[in-house]
Amino acid sequence: MRFTIWGCRGSLPTPGPSTVRYGGNTSCLEVLLENGTVLVLDAGTGIRPLGVELLERGVRNIHILLTHLHLDHLEGLRYFAPLFDERAKLEIWGPRSPLFSLRQRIVRSFSPPLFPIDVRRVPAQVGFHDVPRHPWTIDGAVLSAELVAHPGPTLGFRVESGTSSVAYLPDHEPALGGPIAHRSRDWVSGSSLAEDADVLLHDAQFSEGEYDERIGWGHSSVGDAVAFARSSGARRLLLFHHDPSHSDDVLEQMQAQARDIATGEDEAPALAREGMVVDV
Repeated sequence: MRFTIWGCRGSLPTPGPSTVRYGGNTSCLEVLLENGTVLVLDAGTGIRPLGVELLERGVRNIHILLTHLHLDHLEGLRYFAPLFDERAKLEIWGPRSPLFSLRQRIVRSFSPPLFPIDVRRVPAQVGFHDVPRHPWTIDGAVLSAELVAHPGPTLGFRVESGTSSVAYLPDHEPALGGPIAHRSRDWVSGSSLAEDADVLLHDAQFSEGEYDERIGWGHSSVGDAVAFARSSGARRLLLFHHDPSHSDDVLEQMQAQARDIATGEDEAPALAREGMVVDV
């Protein structure tokens, strides 16, 4: 399978000259399976240009998997071009709630005064699904999801196709339960999703110094991202969910920090970058 990063910024979009190299769009990952099926993980602002390209490619059957409903992971859905194509069919998956359906929760962002178009009036066929509690398949790929440490119901995802696996945990604070290195793998949030993954895209929003003042915010330091990857046995780590206050230069300093911490690993951690394409 191949994945493309359409957005890897966290919290809110940050366009501008200081974010050109790594991008300012919020979270969105396209996973292209060998048979041509497209999975879209999260609907941050990066989903807008993705939607335009999918229609140009003639892709109209699309699965969108939402880790959670914070706006930086949902705000681009209203501008996703396939929604406004009557030939398109979208299946939207997200975390379950004991109070409201996924549709009811998403519809809030499609209603006045927030947005002029009701989701019931979009031309595309749209289905809403609670993510299963057990692994399930989409066109031959096996998907797994579980709740992870982040405020509100938040999922991490794992996609397996053939012998390849990708783990996606963009908003995650596994160190909230204590130092990762001091706990067995089965006691670390999200570790079963990342276990021996070929590629792990993981929250690394804060530097070590920043994290000390932001414990409990639901995000990781670069050191904890490295520790999580090491604990779970992931082969390659991409640092994700870049803080909106971090310029490209600051991000590269954080990458250097992560690589110092990961000395001795087979593959050095790298920054996720908007437009990055990875074959797994």
